[in-house]
Amino acid sequence: MNDSASTSAAAAPAPVVASRLMVPLALFSLYIIWGSTYLGIRFALESYPPFLLAGVRFICAGLLLFGVLRLLGHAMPTRLQWRNAAITGTLLLGFGNGLVCFAEQRVSSGIAAVAVASMPLFAALFSGMYGEWPSRRETVGLVIGFVGVVVLNLGSGLSGSRIGALALIVAAMSWAFGSAWSRRQVMPAGPMNTAAQMLCASVALLIVGYLTGEKMPAHPTLRATGALIYLAIFGSIIAFSAYLYVLKHARPALATSYAYVNPPVAVLFGVLLAGETVGPYDLAGMAIILVGVGAITLAKQRRGAR
Repeated sequence: MNDSASTSAAAAPAPVVASRLMVPLALFSLYIIWGSTYLGIRFALESYPPFLLAGVRFICAGLLLFGVLRLLGHAMPTRLQWRNAAITGTLLLGFGNGLVCFAEQRVSSGIAAVAVASMPLFAALFSGMYGEWPSRRETVGLVIGFVGVVVLNLGSGLSGSRIGALALIVAAMSWAFGSAWSRRQVMPAGPMNTAAQMLCASVALLIVGYLTGEKMPAHPTLRATGALIYLAIFGSIIAFSAYLYVLKHARPALATSYAYVNPPVAVLFGVLLAGETVGPYDLAGMAIILVGVGAITLAKQRRGAR
């Protein structure tokens, strides 16, 4: 009896030790990979047009993930789940990622990441549509964040391209609205939700690309094709799997901490590997936006703890 108990006690910490090791590794990959995808998009745009780039990325990643999940025995989504996945995927990946690709033809990858970091600000506002109005502390965070967006638009990074700036703001708003809407819908279970959204979004992106006259390149550069493969495998599958692992084994606030880390990582990659420049208004806007997002997150944590 005692031997059995001691054996169980000795074996019990193994999953805990594995979790303590894997969570930091998963977070590190999440910070680096998702932070680097903005530069990956810029490199891929050297040969591929924006909407077809996003469409090809998600159809390849979606088919691969969907096939693996089906082989592992995951159930097919129902008709209602496919519909909801199509709406959510179009908002998050179609508008959200497609417009980022469109904007990166006109603005640097680092500035694109900073602008998209305003997404939690819009998410707090859209939650009010469902009766979850921001608290007083969250409202302070919203005000700070929108001041940061204004400052960012004063800098050379966005002021030189109003179309690019508008595309990034719409991308952040679409991602935020899609996130708020999908939380109240019947969605496919687990990673099948991601696969279904990627497949549905890819169809919308490919249609938009062809309707706007985009064409696949006859002779893409090796760097552009490598970036596309990187975005599909690392950005769309590996990083998201890491996110799901952290979400399951750590606090939600830790899992969503990528929103703070990705912008400076993207700026750093852009400066070191692509020779991008960042002005004082851009740095100030990034700092103010991140302070606003942090204030909202801390306010939600305090409200949830009550």
